[in-house]
Amino acid sequence: MTLFSPPVDISHPERLPALVLAYIGDAVYELAIRQYLVGRGLTRVNQLHKEAVKYVRADNQARVMHALQDRLSPAEEAVARRGRNAHGSHPPRGGDVLSYRYSTGLESLVGYLYLSGQWQRLEEIINLARQVVEET
Repeated sequence: MTLFSPPVDISHPERLPALVLAYIGDAVYELAIRQYLVGRGLTRVNQLHKEAVKYVRADNQARVMHALQDRLSPAEEAVARRGRNAHGSHPPRGGDVLSYRYSTGLESLVGYLYLSGQWQRLEEIINLARQVVEET
């Protein structure tokens, strides 16, 4: 078992509830962003946190989903749609409900790609996410 391989065989991650995929995807996405920021040479924890928040905010994750709209396979679109339509916790106080739903869609997609071992595609999605956020 390695850090980036699931410890159990999940042969059909698309069958998991969307919010479970989002739960995993949230952690994978944040870890990828943190690793990227440290790789850029940031070493002060306060600065790392401030920068990471830019990438994980619901409104920026929603922008990423909009940028991905025409780039997803039918299976990926189905997972993202399920995440977007899932009813879970309430959006953050003062947060936009629509942005929150789109961000959950992105997290579901990331979780699905991670659990299904689609490493190259996961890297493409995360790279695009970084580009979209950095353009703001």
